[in-house]
Amino acid sequence: MRKEQHHKGWNEIKTNDSWAIFKIMGEFVMGFEKMGTIGPCVSIFGSARTKEGDKYYELAVSIAKSIAEAGYGVITGGGPGIMEAGNKGAHEAGGTSVGLNIDLPFEQHDNPYIDSDKSLDFDYFFVRKVMFVKYSQGFVVMPGGFGTLDELFEAITLIQTNKIEKFPIILVGSEFWTGLMDWIKNTMLEVKNISAHDLDLIKIVDTEDEVVDIIDAFYKGRNLSPNF
Repeated sequence: MRKEQHHKGWNEIKTNDSWAIFKIMGEFVMGFEKMGTIGPCVSIFGSARTKEGDKYYELAVSIAKSIAEAGYGVITGGGPGIMEAGNKGAHEAGGTSVGLNIDLPFEQHDNPYIDSDKSLDFDYFFVRKVMFVKYSQGFVVMPGGFGTLDELFEAITLIQTNKIEKFPIILVGSEFWTGLMDWIKNTMLEVKNISAHDLDLIKIVDTEDEVVDIIDAFYKGRNLSPNF
């Protein structure tokens, strides 16, 4: 028999929220302690639904290898699809392979290519997003869904508002991303809801060599450090 839904009262909500504060603090402490020792990394985002053998899965593997060979670690969301491809490429190149997992009712599960001491688990999306933004020297954004777009626009917003240091944002797959960027330029920019310079750090590429060239060129003469 189906149980009736329990509606929490204000006192129960207040009590639960008070205990949640400690859990949130614990996730931040764990994340800062582990991520702060890893060194310069590049985050790779993309769909959890992309299968091995797909052109973007294989391209993500190649990009992650090139990033690792250039001396950067690779951070992903730790799950399947493009995340797995990113960790796989870093692992096969002998580089640092980090996975920031999130507890979800579907899709998310650890992939086997994360370094055993660099797999972190989060319950809260916003804590996990802080780790991506604080410790990434660049975002490589493969084709994905709402979660991928969320990470992309979060980074753009934080850079636009000077809440974090600037870093390269690289969209991989001109076939996938050109329509979105055209709409941003022809609609958002046209009505002056954004400024032209907001788009300066966003690049669209199709190869792993272009990704590494953009990252290396950006950090030539710059210090590599956390973004805030």
